[in-house]
Amino acid sequence: MHGDSTPFDDRGNQALAQSRAEQEQKSMKVTAQALDVVYGRPAAGVPARLERRTPEGWKPVAGVGTDDHGHILDWSGNRLVKGDYRDVFDSGSYFADLGVGTVYPEIAVVVGLLDDMDVCDIQVLPAPYSCSMFIGARS
Repeated sequence: MHGDSTPFDDRGNQALAQSRAEQEQKSMKVTAQALDVVYGRPAAGVPARLERRTPEGWKPVAGVGTDDHGHILDWSGNRLVKGDYRDVFDSGSYFADLGVGTVYPEIAVVVGLLDDMDVCDIQVLPAPYSCSMFIGARS
């Protein structure tokens, strides 16, 4: 050794621990955003729930509302596993709070997480009589 007092094994363990921490941050994830096309702004406060398909049917994972930017970036820290998920936006109550009627009470988007590193980005653009959506996935 030429003056290096840190054993090689310690550096290897540090690198392994850092790799594990990075994988934890990159774990499966579903993010969402709602943009109100009637008023041309983020749809803040839209109640939404994330559900996972099981043999017995859809089971709740988490329920939150969109933030001031219309985003849901974290479903209350729930760790996701491979499988099918359904993101259900409560468009009926959102529009009712604005004093506007709508023909559909919910917007449901179903996605599948296939890989341990999958990230699915869901964007919905609700209006009282129509809805558009974009689903993006990255691994």
